[in-house]
Amino acid sequence: MAQSAINVLVVCEKNSVRSVMAEALLNRFGDGRFRGFSAAIEPGAEVDPLTLEILKSSGLPATDLKPRGLREFLSPIAPPMDFIICIGKDVPSTVQSWPGKPFTARWGITDPTETQHDTAAPKLAFRRAFRELENRVRLFVLVRHDVDTARNLEQSPPF
Repeated sequence: MAQSAINVLVVCEKNSVRSVMAEALLNRFGDGRFRGFSAAIEPGAEVDPLTLEILKSSGLPATDLKPRGLREFLSPIAPPMDFIICIGKDVPSTVQSWPGKPFTARWGITDPTETQHDTAAPKLAFRRAFRELENRVRLFVLVRHDVDTARNLEQSPPF
């Protein structure tokens, strides 16, 4: 029996840089076993141009990426989430009470937009954030995630 893809929602402050990068990386390295999505409580107006530049230069599709709000994923027609990864300082309270109780994690990746004072620093900061996310996503998709088994264990521990 084929197992369905594991849905992963990556949440960030504006959904215009780090979470968008993580979504693209999950969809590339998830190899059909994972489906990446991204959102924010208050999404920005557009994906940051440096994010698009880095994704394109890394061979990742970037044309369909856009900032989205969390409400879109709380809709009854939205795919159910198995994991929610929060990137940033805080885990929004919305995530803590998410329907279906997906597994949650927080990845502390520095926001590269905070370094835009220096003209050379932004590209370096964006590339650093991208590499950190790439490393984490590659490791994340290597681990066996048997979501159904884990949920069954949570409901009735074996000991």
